Amino acid sequence: RGLHIKNAVGWNTAKDAYNNFGSNRGKSAFFNDRGNANRGRFEHGGFGGGGGNSRWVEESRDDGDWSKPTPRNERLEHELFSGSNTGINFERYDDIPVEATGHNCPHHIESFQDLDLGEIIMGNIALSRYTRPTPVQKYAIPIIKSKRDLMACAQTGSGKTAAFLLPILSQIYTEGPGEALNAAKENGKYGRRKQFPISLILAPTRELALQIYDEARKFSYRSKVRPCVVYGGADIGQQIRDLERGCHLLVATPGRLVDMMERGKIGLDYCNYLVLDEADRMLDMGFEPQIRRIVEQDTMPHKGIRHTMMFSATFPKEIQILARDFLEDYIFLAVGRVGSTSENITQKVVWVEESDKRSFLLDLLSATGKDSLTLVFVETKKGADALEDFLYREGYACTSIHGDRSQRDREEALSQFRSGKCPILVATAVAARGLDISNVKHVINFDLPSDIEEYVHRIGRTGRVGNLGLATSFFNDKNGNITKDLLDILGEAKQEIPSWLESLAYEHQHKSSTRGRSKRFAGGFGARDYRQTAAGGNAGGFAGRGRNQGGHGGARGFGGGGFGNFYTSDGYGGNYSHSQVDWWGN
Repeated sequence: RGLHIKNAVGWNTAKDAYNNFGSNRGKSAFFNDRGNANRGRFEHGGFGGGGGNSRWVEESRDDGDWSKPTPRNERLEHELFSGSNTGINFERYDDIPVEATGHNCPHHIESFQDLDLGEIIMGNIALSRYTRPTPVQKYAIPIIKSKRDLMACAQTGSGKTAAFLLPILSQIYTEGPGEALNAAKENGKYGRRKQFPISLILAPTRELALQIYDEARKFSYRSKVRPCVVYGGADIGQQIRDLERGCHLLVATPGRLVDMMERGKIGLDYCNYLVLDEADRMLDMGFEPQIRRIVEQDTMPHKGIRHTMMFSATFPKEIQILARDFLEDYIFLAVGRVGSTSENITQKVVWVEESDKRSFLLDLLSATGKDSLTLVFVETKKGADALEDFLYREGYACTSIHGDRSQRDREEALSQFRSGKCPILVATAVAARGLDISNVKHVINFDLPSDIEEYVHRIGRTGRVGNLGLATSFFNDKNGNITKDLLDILGEAKQEIPSWLESLAYEHQHKSSTRGRSKRFAGGFGARDYRQTAAGGNAGGFAGRGRNQGGHGGARGFGGGGFGNFYTSDGYGGNYSHSQVDWWGN
């Protein structure tokens, strides 16, 4: 095959020779991710210049008009866009509050047609089946298009990935590779060995980085822009080889990017667009030294010269400091109530002793149905493996994801979950942020986290992009430190608050000398004598708020009570949809 191509005269002849091979592996040497023909030449390898392996070297694709779409590639188009379902419920977005602060803030848009995003972007928006912008997109796209720095606080699942990719790529298509990058080529700094991306997007986890990369591939289809992704836990050699094919837009996790820079594979000298996505999560994970090393190094264009965007679900003091150091004259965008949860999520907090959690989980799964995507959060890796094994033995198709699983295993688990092959995913906090799974119906906090921000991010896996979702959290004596914050979150989101949680919060706030719950919590989830009055009985216990009907009713079945009223009213139905007692205490 190499000899055929090596001896071919002219590109058309080489392409004809290629067409006879039919190998997907062979195709990848000739066509980039967007189906553009890569012109190039063969170089002879080997020691001492004699013999050895030959290799195909791509010549620059940066010449010509970047704003014009390249020819279609039906195979790639099908791969990128087939079955595209945004998962966005646009009709539920109209009442989400949005506030933009900063001088000379550009006016928001109501339609993608309100701005000149260019032929390539508009074509890919249509292929992606985006009908109209979400609230964060309405405001962020014109701000970024006008080249203003942006600090955006938006609830997870709000469509923020497209909010920064669309205007950044639109500007790159309009401006081309830029004078700086052309100068780098003339000075011999740009080439196969080292890449100088025009745009850099930092993300805290490999899962989020891959999701952003997948979106970047869609919106860079039929363009000259080549996106790449680098992240830890994967073969760095393969990532380097991918980079060497060219990189204009780079998605990276901080640790792996620092590694690539130290190896001389990435230079940020001509990075015009910088995005920090899930910035609060990156700080939580201890990435601040790497982030500062990347952004504040000498070769990176300084703030005011580069165009910088930060996205975060919360806006604590640490993020404010980062924004002050990295952004210049920025606009602050708040979509919804900053740090709060979505009103699209019905939140339920139930009292469950540690020894009863597994049995109670089976009851929940039985009521919601085996086909609904359910995400179960636990605190430890060992706990995730143990719960996965337990559910498997109980006949549930499930999988798990945590930090000790290999990248391949994690990607396979996410794929099985998204497809519904394994509709139950047991996860540690590694999966709590950034994962774009639009149709998760139920998030269960088997173990509640110790801080409220983690709780907000966990339950944000459901109720995404305008859809309805359900979040159930198991609470007991171990979770006293989150009581007050949890009460505030439930109140802000207009959720029903169990009376026992209100009383517990009151006791914690006034530092009562008696820890735990008092005698006035007789009955329901709040009963201290829960095990005597409820477990396995036909009355008392689970009804909540002192109800004394319903109850556990034997082995994992809710006797005369159960899930009825709650699930009926919210469309979950199930075997318990006609129960007489609403065990949630409504």
